[in-house]
Amino acid sequence: MTRIVLDTGPLVALLSARDAHHAWAQETIGQITSPLATCEAVLTEACFLLRHTKRGVDSILALVVRGIIAPNFQLDAKAETVRKLMIKYASVPMSLADACLVRMTELYARTTVLTLDDDFRVYRRNGRQSVPVLMPEC
Repeated sequence: MTRIVLDTGPLVALLSARDAHHAWAQETIGQITSPLATCEAVLTEACFLLRHTKRGVDSILALVVRGIIAPNFQLDAKAETVRKLMIKYASVPMSLADACLVRMTELYARTTVLTLDDDFRVYRRNGRQSVPVLMPEC
């Protein structure tokens, strides 16, 4: 079974009806049966982006409470590897959230990142492997 790792963009799109990818996010996330793994940096970004949206932050935390989103990445144990990724991709630039998600794909072999961010096509896991992504077709 493939583990789905959730990035900020699809989470914001899911909870914001005005987002251009709202329908895609609803349909795609609605088809995923297992919890969506993520990191706290993604949740922080999403909360910031949805801070002015009615019930935006509450909706994010409700998804965590209900077990639909599982923020199960512990940065403290993986900070050195995350730091090296951010240095390597500083010219992109790579955010903390993106670095954590790439690291998650390295830790779990069958992992796909659910994202709207084309930068994941640039990033490499384990040195040279492309990062599997699930994103809308443009």
